Amino acid sequence: MPVVLFRVDERLIHGQVVMGWGVELEIVHYVVVDDELRESSWEQDLYRLGLPEGTTVEFLTVDQVSSRLEILNVDRRRTVLLTRSLAAMKGLAEQGILRGREVNVGGLHYAAGRTERLSYVFLGEAEEADLRAIVEQGVGVSARDLPGSRSVGVTSLLVRP
Repeated sequence: MPVVLFRVDERLIHGQVVMGWGVELEIVHYVVVDDELRESSWEQDLYRLGLPEGTTVEFLTVDQVSSRLEILNVDRRRTVLLTRSLAAMKGLAEQGILRGREVNVGGLHYAAGRTERLSYVFLGEAEEADLRAIVEQGVGVSARDLPGSRSVGVTSLLVRP
């Protein structure tokens, strides 16, 4: 079974991802793509604590995903790929491995220079540029915090309040 969800969420593995998306999509494997987290075993252990019994997780850098994705696409496990930032997802898109796929923006929270687009999505100029770059690579983008929530298209996300 290929990766069934590509998601950008600053909190990575947490309740919405595990209990919302994970239950709905019957996820048994999580792939977290974050260059810094890949090098921090104690932080990885913290994220492992949030996983339900019987699920697995692996931590990769942006550069490692390309070769691993081929294997994941034929793996029988239902998998979610998570990045902490749009910049990391853009890095994957620029490798061409997301072409024709859909990316879910699920949680980018307030920070200086960001404005609210949805209650769970705040964007600044850098995030807007990353979104545009992802779309230019032939990747669909929409925002939805939970599976039962309304999906919001990328065009609406890029409209400044």
